[in-house]
Amino acid sequence: MEYFLHRLHTSMQQVIRSLEVFDRLQSAKQNVLRSLERISKIGYTADLDDYEKRKLGIFNQLNFFQLITGIIFPIAAMLTSKNFPFSTGYISVLPAFISLLVLLLNFFQKYQTALLCYFILYPVFTCVIYINGFNLGIELSFVLYGILSVFFLQDIGYMLFTVTLSMVSYFILSIAWKDYRYQLEFYNHWGYLTNHILSIIYIFYGLYLIKRENSSYQFGMATKNRELHKKNLEIEEQKREIVYKARLVEKQATELDELNKVKDKLFSIISHDLKSPMYALQNVFTNAKNLDLPAEEIKEMIPEVVNDLNYTTALIENLLQWAKSQMQSSVVLPQRINISELANEAAQSLHLQAEEKKISVKIKAELPVYAWADKDMIRIVIRNLLSNAIKFTPEHGQIVVGVCGSSSGAKLYVQDSGTGIDSETIRKINENEFYTSNGTHNEKGTGLGLALCKEFLGKNKAHLTIETAPRSGSTFSFILPCAK
Repeated sequence: MEYFLHRLHTSMQQVIRSLEVFDRLQSAKQNVLRSLERISKIGYTADLDDYEKRKLGIFNQLNFFQLITGIIFPIAAMLTSKNFPFSTGYISVLPAFISLLVLLLNFFQKYQTALLCYFILYPVFTCVIYINGFNLGIELSFVLYGILSVFFLQDIGYMLFTVTLSMVSYFILSIAWKDYRYQLEFYNHWGYLTNHILSIIYIFYGLYLIKRENSSYQFGMATKNRELHKKNLEIEEQKREIVYKARLVEKQATELDELNKVKDKLFSIISHDLKSPMYALQNVFTNAKNLDLPAEEIKEMIPEVVNDLNYTTALIENLLQWAKSQMQSSVVLPQRINISELANEAAQSLHLQAEEKKISVKIKAELPVYAWADKDMIRIVIRNLLSNAIKFTPEHGQIVVGVCGSSSGAKLYVQDSGTGIDSETIRKINENEFYTSNGTHNEKGTGLGLALCKEFLGKNKAHLTIETAPRSGSTFSFILPCAK
């Protein structure tokens, strides 16, 4: 039992030590990543855009690693190889100081100078090493300089110069030039391989960083493009809403202007025409009182007064209905109505006006015809159409009010033998222009009747149709939906 506990205790201690080592490794990893991030941000300023910061970060990392390896490996070669000349070690360390110079220039925001120093001095110092007769196996660095210059140098002239310098140097020193006093391969084979491996690693690491940053940049640009596209769509939607609201406001302003014109015209009619019958009645009663007029003279004056009162009654009724329609423009109460019955009611209510002009009003409605519409509105429409027909039909004329049913709906028409309507008047009616005209016995008009008819029919899904010819009469008709 004691042996088992001892082993368990030992195992637990090993596990704890392993966890401590793992924690230390994780902590070291985090420290290294933070250090690399600080190195990448050398020379960052608020003026640099995101893409320039990415390129600067890659450039800083490459120079940092080249600085470290450029110092460590030559020193290690001198310490491990007795035949490694000190002058060679001194010269081979010089390129590392270029990386140090580049990092300092970036720190002081001399970005362009740092790039030119790197891509010109590095190949030149590498050439100096080879020209002095030392082959250290670093000729692949020329390939690295050529690849990186394509990515980092924006000026085409500088880029072509550095690529040409690197490639010509690589060709001459690694292929054409063979006179080397000291070749690291013979004195320190592992150091020679290490330099080649480091050059290859730097090439692939540089390509990896460039690829990663480009992918990250492209992803960021794609994300920004999507956000920009979304914002553009929102802006377009807002523009459409603004245009729609502007058109709506313009339409409302136009409608309000038209309504104001109609209102002004109506007030003009009211102020002028409503006074006429009142003055006529006043004159009749004043003369009857003051002048003691005989009954025969009073009787002669009554027909004119009655005409004025009939006109005034129709005017007041239309004005009230128009005002009601403006205040309750959306209120329509459709129901099942008998069009034939409404036609007979209208003819009965206007028979005195027709008899006074000796006009025959005939109703053609043998069977009840039912429609689906607002009863009060259609009653006003029929009454106004029949009143207009009486107004514009001369004495001894004829008016036919017909009602019939069809597959398209319930139809009503008012046909007269009056004076007809000219094309200009038809245009005014169709375009809802406000106008007035006098009848065959000089009956006054307000221009409000047909406007009410068109408005009420439109609210009941119908349309006023006019068929006319000068001096041949007119026919006004409409078709209402069939009753449900």
